[in-house]
Amino acid sequence: MDTQLIRRRMARYVEMVDAGDIDGILGLYADDAVIEDPVGTPALVGLQAIARFYREGLGRTEASAQLTGPVRVAGNGCAAMPMRVDLMWNGEPCSLHVIDVMEFDDKGRIRSMKAYWGELNVERRPE
Repeated sequence: MDTQLIRRRMARYVEMVDAGDIDGILGLYADDAVIEDPVGTPALVGLQAIARFYREGLGRTEASAQLTGPVRVAGNGCAAMPMRVDLMWNGEPCSLHVIDVMEFDDKGRIRSMKAYWGELNVERRPE
């Protein structure tokens, strides 16, 4: 697995979240991908469920996103990255600090994504 490709794909994911490009995000996923966002919630399997997740979440809010540290790539097609998503949370401007862990298939598509965050990782931003 090409570690530079994985690094670029993860950075591209953040760019697409920042741009609100849901179709672009979905294009990064394998057809049978699985996501858990946040970890501990029921897994969403397949592009149809994943599309609904992004359209009902990201698609309904003006969010911005940025990497907050380097992408860490393991040699087995897995990687992790810290990121911050700024959005409206319960009507208030907030920042969500998250670590995404992704596994990639042999074509460089996301096979699984797990987002590690909880309420302790949501901080209110001044307006």
